[in-house]
Amino acid sequence: MAIRASFSITRTFNYFFFHSLFSPKAHYSRLFSSQTIHQDPPHSHSSPQYINEICRILSDFRDPHHELEFPLTAFSDKITSSLVEQVLKRCRNLGFSAHRFFLWAKRIPGFMHSKESYHILVDILGSSKQFPLLWDFLSEIKEHQCCEISPEIFWLIFRAYCRANLPGDAIRAFHKMGDFGVKAGIVDVDQLLYVLCKRKHVKLAQEFFDRINVEVMPNVKTYSILMRGWGDVGDAGEARKLFEEMRERGCAVDVVAYNSLLEALCKGGNVDEAYKLFREMGSNGLAPDACTYSIFIRAYCEVKDIHSAFRVLDRMRRYNLVPNVFTYNCIIKKLCKGEKVDEAYQLLDEMIERGVSPDLWSYNAILAFHCDHCEVNKALRLISRMEKENCMPDRHTFNMVLKMLLRVGRFDRLTDVWEGMEERGFYPAASTYAVMVHGFCKKKSKLEEACKYFEMMIDDGIPPYTCTVELLRNRVIGLGFSEQIDVLAGKMERSTSCVIQELSSVMRGEKACGKLRSEEQNLPSEERGEGYGYTWLTE
Repeated sequence: MAIRASFSITRTFNYFFFHSLFSPKAHYSRLFSSQTIHQDPPHSHSSPQYINEICRILSDFRDPHHELEFPLTAFSDKITSSLVEQVLKRCRNLGFSAHRFFLWAKRIPGFMHSKESYHILVDILGSSKQFPLLWDFLSEIKEHQCCEISPEIFWLIFRAYCRANLPGDAIRAFHKMGDFGVKAGIVDVDQLLYVLCKRKHVKLAQEFFDRINVEVMPNVKTYSILMRGWGDVGDAGEARKLFEEMRERGCAVDVVAYNSLLEALCKGGNVDEAYKLFREMGSNGLAPDACTYSIFIRAYCEVKDIHSAFRVLDRMRRYNLVPNVFTYNCIIKKLCKGEKVDEAYQLLDEMIERGVSPDLWSYNAILAFHCDHCEVNKALRLISRMEKENCMPDRHTFNMVLKMLLRVGRFDRLTDVWEGMEERGFYPAASTYAVMVHGFCKKKSKLEEACKYFEMMIDDGIPPYTCTVELLRNRVIGLGFSEQIDVLAGKMERSTSCVIQELSSVMRGEKACGKLRSEEQNLPSEERGEGYGYTWLTE
């Protein structure tokens, strides 16, 4: 992997340098003078090679002061709308680089971005909290009319502000919709209420609803969103008030509305009251659905009453109602925590028999049990089963297994798993490399292996976590190999990645700047190795 990535970036620079040196005018003309529209021909697919190389460049030159356009120039005649979409999707966590790449591609004569590319970039800028850039981008779209500004774009903005814990700005974005020619309706209200409630900003959502419901007529879905929101923060009383208000306003109360109040009551610990409401549904001519029963299953799992959860599940079986994967996963997780992994496997089989495809959470919950109990063969068999059932392992899967193998000293199987990752189409990120480096640092006589995986990460152009650099440095010095620090730091300084170059100072003993540490905190949780309750780095 390291050799492949290193070769790709070298080839890119050599290509541009050679042509610009010996035939600059001809090269420039060939890249930029064509007036042909750079759209995908029918049935064409963007080359994965070009996508990988461009993504590598965006990662290497991720800061605003880095010179990004120069290495991109070699790809000007390869750019298509499909390629741009795929690059943007792969580089969602590189806000500045993705934006600069988008603008660079837009300047290529004859090229036109797709509608999807505009949406992806709005999502990227919002996720990276580049809100001034985002609004400038929208203003430019409005001015040049290069893409329709649809309600869906504002839904992305609502979500971004709420994720950034800026709910007031999300509400202000709603009121700005008219400035961009978008008339807000009840669907947009529902979208805003949903993201506000999902991030636990329920009080603000209620206040917004109270102001807006005289302008836009709420429906049963609107009330259901708010009731679920109050349930999530444990205030079943407010959910009840909304339920009664909905009835008073003449909204047709359906199963979804009942389910929303049932969930709020169960989350508030009022299971008995929820059961009374459940019986009321039948008297009002409404038949409970799978979601209704699943609410009770999850409520019983929450209080560790697995027997009651199975009683509800048996009742669903009698009525031929099938729980969704989320409900099955709740039971599987509780079974594993209760050391009942055989029953968890039985549920896994039942899911498949009843047409419910187990997801990564289903398998990883069981895998976490095997890893916690150092059951190497069972863990590896489960990964094989995942592949046979078309559920590809993810970072969490591999991180758990690799850490277990390191812990028990099964270095032969560790090598097999590592080498098999690429065959499965999985390429390790910083979190997976960190598992290896941290794990080997804790093992006697394995410093050389720790250094090997660290160098592989540098060769692949993946910036390590600051804590990984510091741990390896301390371990190397502690074992009396100070001269190796110069070797590792020198390799980092020669990297094509500007971020890795900056981290070389940490390897030499200087403190990491606050910017590097804050960037690590802003990584998506899967990049930090979080998930499934597995503390991959701190054990």
